[in-house]
Amino acid sequence: MKELIDNYKYEKELYKKGKKYIAGVDEVGRGPLIGPVVAAAVILPENFTLEGLTDSKKLSEKKREMFYQIIKEQAISIGIGIISEKRIDEINIYEATKEAMIMAINNLNIKPDHILIDAMPLNLDIPTTSIIKGDLLSISISAASVIAKVTRDHMLYEIDKEYPMYDLKNNKGYGTKKHIEAIKKYGITKYHRLSYKPVYENKDKINN
Repeated sequence: MKELIDNYKYEKELYKKGKKYIAGVDEVGRGPLIGPVVAAAVILPENFTLEGLTDSKKLSEKKREMFYQIIKEQAISIGIGIISEKRIDEINIYEATKEAMIMAINNLNIKPDHILIDAMPLNLDIPTTSIIKGDLLSISISAASVIAKVTRDHMLYEIDKEYPMYDLKNNKGYGTKKHIEAIKKYGITKYHRLSYKPVYENKDKINN
């Protein structure tokens, strides 16, 4: 029960203050060498429960996919923000992450009364709370974490069909040994992030 209570703590406090629409915001894809950074903003109904929902990184792929469908069906509103690898190269991953989060919030079809954010501070005209390890401590941020993760994974599966030699369906774009060896052997794709060292070091080898 302690984990369950902790997971709802921030939301319960805000509901008690009369806040109706509370958005959890999280991102995925800051570390990978390829593909976009994706953020999600999720407003859950006050009575929402989903046993086992936590940080998406701690869930199996099968469970993430199942939770993704449940959240999509039951959420009051979901917003997605996707910032391309080219934009990441232009402004750096930290700024791109903020852009993705703001885009996700703006893509909600209901304006939230309060926003709970995993760690990242945002300058908005809506009250926010930035929570360290928020994807573990807030059910709304956990939901956003799952939506962002599954959304990005599905994008990587499509890139993997185009470039199977990088093993993206398994590494999701992170700099695994197999991924880096493939970059050295085959070069880089149009989806790789040139501002990341292992990619930049092979920027002259383009795999079209």
